[in-house]
Amino acid sequence: MRDRLILLPGWGLGVSPLEPLAAALQGLDEHLHVQIEPLPVLDSSDLGEWLDELDATLPDNAWLGGWSLGGMLASELAARRGERCCGLLTLASNPCFVAHEGWPRAMPAQTFDSFLAGCHADSQVTLKRFGLLCAKGAEDPRGLARLLVSGAPQTLSGALMTGLELLAQLDTREALLAYRGPQLHLFAGMDGLVPAEAASDLLTLLPDVEIGLIEQAGHAFLLEDPHGVAGAIQAFLHECVDD
Repeated sequence: MRDRLILLPGWGLGVSPLEPLAAALQGLDEHLHVQIEPLPVLDSSDLGEWLDELDATLPDNAWLGGWSLGGMLASELAARRGERCCGLLTLASNPCFVAHEGWPRAMPAQTFDSFLAGCHADSQVTLKRFGLLCAKGAEDPRGLARLLVSGAPQTLSGALMTGLELLAQLDTREALLAYRGPQLHLFAGMDGLVPAEAASDLLTLLPDVEIGLIEQAGHAFLLEDPHGVAGAIQAFLHECVDD
């Protein structure tokens, strides 16, 4: 199914931020079938269980991609599937979302811990705060944040918590190194959640894959410029198919 691309969304905001990108991709290539798949709703933050759920749900032999947490999960699933995955693309996805000694260019652990505590106390207030961080760097950050949060599904706070706990523990570096198919990773220069410097660190880790930095954009760049992002993805897909 080289004509099928599966996109996974980020934490908490549902599938709506990916819909303009999917429409733009379909507009560029009528033969490409783009499927946005919601993240699993589980009461566990065990990565294996999340991957089991995705692997059982998603069709084989497709391109896998995602935004933020969705891109991290797509990376892990691509490594698990190996030749059963046509290729991988991630959007604003850091190999480690939370900073540690082995990967310092990420969200400080103290900042993340306050997020976790805030979500436990009031998940909807935390989601609004998250929307503002996603929109940081945009031309109209408040308008974009309202758009992001207004389209978010009504998710129980417990499910939001397990998603955050999964995000905290994920480290996709081994998966990215293990996956031998084509890869494209796009970052944003003004991202309020994933430092732009992570792009150069990832290039050091993976010198043979395609890594791009969109300078004047924030974490939600796929919603700010869906047609520009779609063009970059389409060029990557066509280049890989032509090879």
